[in-house]
Amino acid sequence: MEPRAVTGLGIASALGTSTTDAFFRALAEAKPLASAGAARAITSFDASKYASPPIVEVPEFDATKFLGDKGLRTLDRLTKLLVVAARLCLHDAGFKKDGQWAALGAERVGVCCSNAYGSLEAITELDRVAKLEDARYINPAKFPNTVSNSASGYVSIWEDLRALNVTVSDGNCGGLDAIACADIFLATARAEAILVGGGEAMSEALFLAFQKLGALAPPADVRLGEAAAFLAVEPSAAARARGARVLGEILGYGTSFVAPAESSLLFASREAVERAIAQALGDAGVAAGDVDLVVSGASGLEPFDREELAAITHVLGERPIAVPKRALGETLGAGATVGMAAALAWLSGVRLAPELVLRGSAPAAPKTAVVTTIGYYGNASAVVLRVA
Repeated sequence: MEPRAVTGLGIASALGTSTTDAFFRALAEAKPLASAGAARAITSFDASKYASPPIVEVPEFDATKFLGDKGLRTLDRLTKLLVVAARLCLHDAGFKKDGQWAALGAERVGVCCSNAYGSLEAITELDRVAKLEDARYINPAKFPNTVSNSASGYVSIWEDLRALNVTVSDGNCGGLDAIACADIFLATARAEAILVGGGEAMSEALFLAFQKLGALAPPADVRLGEAAAFLAVEPSAAARARGARVLGEILGYGTSFVAPAESSLLFASREAVERAIAQALGDAGVAAGDVDLVVSGASGLEPFDREELAAITHVLGERPIAVPKRALGETLGAGATVGMAAALAWLSGVRLAPELVLRGSAPAAPKTAVVTTIGYYGNASAVVLRVA
């Protein structure tokens, strides 16, 4: 992989809806959700029939504040979250100013977006109408939201992005896998800059799926979250040539899959994480001893956290490890991108809240970080970042 510069961030998460500087400040002051006091009221669906559901949403999310009040009626929550994050990222990176193109242009910017479970909100609504009423009453204007790449497509439509538009579906690993896709598209001149990220929206169907699997019951210490995040990624030389602020560089990527020994729906593979980290280091040309810090996808799901953290220690030794999902929740398809944003904050000198860091603190001037994530099905991915 050639070095790829990250020049902007747009994010909607449990820490609010913001760009680089505000998110970095919020991350420095963040507290674990378990100690954050009373949970906020759930607004994405009627949760009154559930006793204290372990859910965390984007607080006070209102797409009209960013997009206006026209054209939103048929968009679902996932699409609104992603479009808002994309708009913020484009302005943070300097591609747009006051809604108009200021650098590059529509034909030169693309999208590579991760999502784990699609728009369960739309799918559930249409299924409910078809089964409880009649298929004739399905709203055809909302049907496009059921397609897995619909939300990413709306990002391009709303923000006038005319280069490639790709949706990656690989669960928790998708945000890092989207980096690999973007690298290929940049290398083959399919675009000159790409918004790379992911999203997951809260819905009753998503909550019930995790609840019925027993993933949210004690001893699990996890809250199911939602988020949307995009990083502006472009060739490092091009970013510097246009005078962009470079938040950090992506140097390497690795991924791996290990099948379970027995048939199993869910499987945490320590070996896959180890292989992914080793591949990312090799791709970046970085030795394990040169890594200053790690940002992991640990979320409170003990079997998966145990294997991921053990793999990190085995390959990289006793490095400081950030666990941002303690403050953000398990954000699934958005989680890896949010992890990269946290790594960029750490590399930029932001002191993460101590409760979000395992095994001490980062060195005074960290230069290299590894971001890891473990999937639910034997897969894992990793990315290497460095300071600009």
